[in-house]
Amino acid sequence: MAVDTSEKGFETNIELALIGVGYKKRVLEDEASKAFKEHAIDVEELFAFLEDTQEKRMRTLEKSYGPSYKKEVLKRIKMQLHKQGLVECLRKGIKDRGVTLQLAYNKPPTDMNKTLNEQYAKNRFNVVRQVYYSDKHNNSLDMVLFLNGLPIVVMELKNPLTNQTVEHAMKQLKKDRDPREQLFKFNERVAVYFAVDPDEVFMTTKLAKEKTYFLPFNKGNNGGKGNPLAYGDNYRTHYLWDEILTPNSLLDILYRFVFVKKDDIKDSNGETIGERQMLIFPRFHQLDAVRKLEADVNEKQVGQNYLIQHSAGSGKTNSISWLAHRLAKLHNENNEPIFSSVIVITDRRVLDKQLQDAVYQLEHKAGMVAPIDKDSEQLARALNNETRIIITTLQKFPFVLEKVAGLERKKYAVIIDEAHSSQGGKASTALTNVLSDKTLEAAYEEDRIAEENLDDVDEKIVETIMKSGKQDNVSFFAFTATPKPKTLEKFGTMGADGKPHAFHQYTMRQAIEEGFILDVLENYTTYQTFWKIAKTVDDDPEVSKKQATRKLAQYVSLHPHSIAQKTEIIMEHYRNFVQRKIGGRAKAMVVTASRLHAVRYKIAFDKYINEMGYEDLKTIVAFSGTVKDDEINYTEPDMNDFSEKELPEKFNSDEYKVLLVAEKYQTGFDEPLLHTMYVDKPLSGIKAVQTLSRLNRMCPGKEDTFVLDFINDPDVIKESFQPYYESTSLSEVTDPNILYDMQAEIEPYQVFTDDEVQRVNEIEVAGGVTKSTKAQTTLNAILDKGVERFKDLSEEEQFAFKQVATKFTRTYGFVLQVVTFIDLDLHKQYIYLTYLLRKLPRGKGDKDIYIADDVALEYYRNQKVFEGSIELEKMGDAELDPQRHGGGGQQEDEKIRLSSILDKLNDRFGTNFTETDFLSREQVKEDMLNSEEVRQQAQNNTKDNFKFAFERSFMDFVIDRMGSNQEFFMKILENEEFKTYIMQDMMDEVYGEVNR
Repeated sequence: MAVDTSEKGFETNIELALIGVGYKKRVLEDEASKAFKEHAIDVEELFAFLEDTQEKRMRTLEKSYGPSYKKEVLKRIKMQLHKQGLVECLRKGIKDRGVTLQLAYNKPPTDMNKTLNEQYAKNRFNVVRQVYYSDKHNNSLDMVLFLNGLPIVVMELKNPLTNQTVEHAMKQLKKDRDPREQLFKFNERVAVYFAVDPDEVFMTTKLAKEKTYFLPFNKGNNGGKGNPLAYGDNYRTHYLWDEILTPNSLLDILYRFVFVKKDDIKDSNGETIGERQMLIFPRFHQLDAVRKLEADVNEKQVGQNYLIQHSAGSGKTNSISWLAHRLAKLHNENNEPIFSSVIVITDRRVLDKQLQDAVYQLEHKAGMVAPIDKDSEQLARALNNETRIIITTLQKFPFVLEKVAGLERKKYAVIIDEAHSSQGGKASTALTNVLSDKTLEAAYEEDRIAEENLDDVDEKIVETIMKSGKQDNVSFFAFTATPKPKTLEKFGTMGADGKPHAFHQYTMRQAIEEGFILDVLENYTTYQTFWKIAKTVDDDPEVSKKQATRKLAQYVSLHPHSIAQKTEIIMEHYRNFVQRKIGGRAKAMVVTASRLHAVRYKIAFDKYINEMGYEDLKTIVAFSGTVKDDEINYTEPDMNDFSEKELPEKFNSDEYKVLLVAEKYQTGFDEPLLHTMYVDKPLSGIKAVQTLSRLNRMCPGKEDTFVLDFINDPDVIKESFQPYYESTSLSEVTDPNILYDMQAEIEPYQVFTDDEVQRVNEIEVAGGVTKSTKAQTTLNAILDKGVERFKDLSEEEQFAFKQVATKFTRTYGFVLQVVTFIDLDLHKQYIYLTYLLRKLPRGKGDKDIYIADDVALEYYRNQKVFEGSIELEKMGDAELDPQRHGGGGQQEDEKIRLSSILDKLNDRFGTNFTETDFLSREQVKEDMLNSEEVRQQAQNNTKDNFKFAFERSFMDFVIDRMGSNQEFFMKILENEEFKTYIMQDMMDEVYGEVNR
C-alpha cells in the first residue's frame, strides 16, 4: 500500500507536530539510555538544564560535594522526588545543602522581568519515541515527553488502521506497566499517562494494574462522547499535541492546575487508618472552561455574566477551585489585580477544604482562602482586607448588608456553585447591592434618563434599580447542571440568535457515554398504589374538591398501613438486591414527601429492622427543624443520636445503610456509594433531575444504579431529564413589557391610590420599618386602607387580585436581574405591593381542611407497573420556555360531597372489591384472632416462624367461610397472587394485634 497506515506512521506525525510547537527530537542511546533505565531520568538533559540556568548554584554544590557533585545532586533530587513528589518538587524546587535548585521555570505573567523570561526560555522540552526503560525486559513506551530530563508525559499510541484502538492502549498501560518500577511510581516521575488513537484520548495519573482508572480526555461530539471532525486534513485528537501539550500549555497545567488530593481512609467505625492520594490532572472540559473564562475576562474585564452548564458529577468542585485561583491572580495591563476579591458562594462544605488545599499547593501562601464560617462581620473583614478568595453561603450573604455599608467600592468576581432560581431574586439583588460601584450618574447616562430634577425618593429608587441589575464592577460565574429559564436569562451569554446560552457546556449525555457518571434511568421500576377509603361519619359534608383530594391522598400516604407496606418492600428489596452491590458497601436513599413522612418512615424502618432481627441494617433520617406528631416533638439529631454535621461522614461509614430524607440531601450531596433510591414523593422538572442524579457518581465496584418509584410516571421523569441531556437554551427571552400588562390588570380593582404608593415608598427609602417604630405605625395605617378596599371585593375578585399582584412582584424582581431599565412607577408599585400582600387576609380558598377523622383506609396494595430503562433521545439543543406571567381570574374551587370524592378516588386507585368482600375478609381475620391456637402461635414465635403456621391454617379458615361469599373465597382459591396478597396482609394484622 502507498499510504503508511502503521502505528509508527501515527507516531511520526505526532512527533513532527510536537517539534513544530517547540519540542526537540531526542534519542536515548548508550550512556543516556543506561542512565535512564537506572534513574528514570534523562540525566544528561537534567544537568544541561541546571548548568545553563543555575550555574552559580551548581558551582556552590560542586565546592561542597567535590568531583562527585553530580552523583550527589542526582541522589538528592531522586530522594526529594520520592519524599515530596513530582508536583511539589517542580513548583518549589529541591533544597540541597543550603542551595535551592529549580527543576523548571514557569512562564512569567508579564514580560517585565527579563531574567525570569530568559530562564523560562531555557526549559528543555524533548520528545522521545520508543523509550526502553528497564534491563529486566525489552518493553518500550511509544512516546515520552521530557521536561528538563524529567519524563513528565507518557503516551501509548494505537492506530485503528492496524486494528488497534485506544482500548488496547489502556489495556497495555494496565497490564504491561509495573507500578513498582521506578518510572511508574505514583507522583515521582510521570504526571500523566495518555492512551491515544486518532479518534479518542483517555488519561490516568496513577498506574495500578487492573485497578488503574482512566478518565476520558475528549472534547465531545455533538453533545455526546468522542471528538468532532477536525478542520482540514487532521486527526480528531490533534488538539492533544497541537494545543494541550505545547510547552506553554503543559507548564501552565503543571504549575496552575495539577494538585494532589488527599483523602482519609476510614475503617467501619469511622476511624482514620490511612491516607489515599490522587494526583488531579484536569479533564478536557475543565481545562477548556477555565481557560476560556480567563481569556474572556482578560479581554472584557469586569462586569460580565457567565453560565457554565456542566453535568452533575463532572468535577465542578475542582473546576471552581481552579477558576477561583486563576481569577484571584489575574492582572490588567497596568499590573493591577482585576478583582479585589473572588467570592465563592456554595453550600458544600467539601469545597472549603478542597479549595484551600488546592490553592495552597498552587500558590504556597497561607491565608489566600478565607471560609466564612461564623458571622457576617467575619465576611465584612475579609472584604475590607481584600482577601483573595472568600467562601461563603448564599444564606449568610444578605446579612452582610449593614456590616459593609461603609465599604469602599471595589471589583469582585462571584462564583456561584449550583446556580438556580434563588440567584434570580432577592439574594442576588442583595449581593449586587453590596458590591456595586455604579454611580447614579453612570446609571443615568447608560439608560439615557433625561430627568434631572428627580426628588430624593425617586433618586434612591433609581439607584436601587441599577444596583439590582447587571453591574460594571461585578462578574458572575454561575455553575449548574440544570439551568432554569431564569438562570439562563440572568447568567447566559447572548448568542447570534438573540437568545442567552451557556458560556461553556459539558452535557449529561457526554458524561454518561464517556462512563464518567452512571445513567440513573437505566434501571427504573415504578409501583402503583391501589387503595380504597370509606367514610366513617353519618353526615356527608361539602368540602373543597381540590383540597379534599390532596388531603385524602396525604391521609393514605401517611397511614400506618401504607408506611408499613412500603417499608417492607424497601427493606426486603434492599437486603435481597442492593446490599451486596459495590462489594457489600452499597447504600440507599428514601426520598419522602414531607418531614412528617420522614419521621414516620424512620420509626417504621427501625421497628421493622428490630422485629426482623436485621442486625446489619441501620438507618439515618434527615430533615430540618422540629416535627410534631401526636404531641411528640422529633428532631433529626434526636432521632439519629448524633449531630447534623456528622451525618455525611456517618452515612459514608459501613455502619449506616439507608438514608431517609425530606428535602435535605436531594441536591449537591456527593456520596459515590449511593446505589439505589426509593422515591415516595412527586418529582418533576429540575427537582427530579437533581434528586435522581445523587445516584450517578462513580466509584470502584459500582457498575449500575437502581430506582424504585412509588409515585411518578416514567414519562414524567423522561420529560424532566430530556432538556438537560444535551445543550439547553431558551425558546425566547422574557419581555419586560409584560409588567405593564400586569399593571393594567391590577388597576381596575382600585385597591390602592397613587398617594398611598408614594407614601409607602418614602418610608422605604428613608430606611424602612426596621429603622423606626413610628415608621412601622405609619406604614400599617397606610396599608390598612388598601386592606379595607380589598375586603369589599367579591371572593373571586380577591383571588384574582392576589394572583396577579403576586405574579407582578415576582416577575418584577426577576426582570430587574436580566434587563437594565428604569420605570419609577413600576418600582414604586412593586415596593407597595410587596408590603400589602403580607397584610391581606386569607380567603376561604386559602383555608385548610381537616378530614382525617371522617374517613378510614379499607383496602391498600402496591403493584409493580413498569420495569426497565427510561431512554432519553438525542435531540441536540433543547429549548426551555421562559417563565409565564399571565394574569388570572380565580379558578373556581368546586364544592363537592365527601362521599363523591371518595367514590372517584376509589375508582381511580381502587380495585373491584365490594362491601361484602370487605366483610368476608374481616370475618376470616376475626375467626383467626378468636382462635386460641393461632394466638398462642403468634405470641410464642417470631414473625418469620409464625408465618409458616399461619399459612397452613389460613386455608382452613377460608374454607369454613365459603358459604358466606363464594365468589370472594373462590378468587382466593384460584388466584395465587390474590391469595398471597390477602394472606400476607392478614398475617401482618393478626400478628400485630396479638402482640400489641
